[in-house]
Amino acid sequence: MGAITDPIADYLTRIRNAQQAGHQVVEIPSSKMKRGITEILYKQGYILKYKFDTEGPQGTIRIALKYDQISKTPVIKKLGRISKPGLRQYSKATDIPRIINGLGISIVSTSHGLMTDKQARKENLGGELICYVY
Repeated sequence: MGAITDPIADYLTRIRNAQQAGHQVVEIPSSKMKRGITEILYKQGYILKYKFDTEGPQGTIRIALKYDQISKTPVIKKLGRISKPGLRQYSKATDIPRIINGLGISIVSTSHGLMTDKQARKENLGGELICYVY
């Protein structure tokens, strides 16, 4: 495997793959940005819990995935990258797209750190559109 050019896309893919395979826990190499995204996913109820392991050069994030109790389907239906290293996507606070009429969230990297699209609109902050979840 070559060097990962987009660690965030890798992070999202690992979560998607783990869910498709029905795993309970997924481990992902850590970074400040990924920790921020993980915290938002947790606060928004998309994952059960998480733990930041600080061992090793960059540490790892362990995420306990969340599944619907009845249907056993993953809580996260779709997880996608918006801004890519080759093509960054920025948006003003007023132009941040709504994900399925506000049912989903997008994660925005603002000058005040990572936050959900709702929070960014509320605080009137634009930024880089990192990814969306629903």
